[in-house]
Amino acid sequence: MLGALLAFAITSVARLLTGTRSLWIGCAPLNRQRIYFANHSSHGDFVLLWASLPPDLRRRTRPVAGADYWQSSALRRFVIHRLFNGVLVDRERSGPESNPLQPMLDALAAGDSLILFPEGTRNLEEGLLPFKSGLYRLGLACPDVELVPVWIANLNRVMPKGRSLPLPLLCSVSFGAPMSIEKDEDKDAFLQRARLALLELAPKED
Repeated sequence: MLGALLAFAITSVARLLTGTRSLWIGCAPLNRQRIYFANHSSHGDFVLLWASLPPDLRRRTRPVAGADYWQSSALRRFVIHRLFNGVLVDRERSGPESNPLQPMLDALAAGDSLILFPEGTRNLEEGLLPFKSGLYRLGLACPDVELVPVWIANLNRVMPKGRSLPLPLLCSVSFGAPMSIEKDEDKDAFLQRARLALLELAPKED
């Protein structure tokens, strides 16, 4: 109960500070299992996206995050596990048997939706970094799960690197049309199509 209350407080403050608008452009906020894949420019991205979902979807949607960062302190472990029920992945592949996708596959098998950043790391430049292969592999393994592009606009300007207080700018979270991997579509073709679908959601000033 404490974790749920704190998560509600954090998301409420995040929406208040950023004036976030949730724009359901290509789909509706329906109770379907989805992988929301988004651009990544700030540590607050998953909080804002998660906060933009209706409460019933939020309860079954889990952010994917790097274990190396979120396991590095007791506070971070509490936040990612108790507040957001995150799915942690081993980006450093600590052993030859380690499969970074397995925690995500387990979460999907349990019926959860995911928030994923296919660039793999924060991008402090304009545009998008090349996508990692994980989105494609998850789409192949779970073809019934909808892949929904989401563009998060302005959060990197609200909280630029090195600044402790937010700037008064409005943010938006735009949800695009669900995608799936087409028959015989290879990895490079799909990732390019997914990347373009995400870029099409970006406001012109971005």
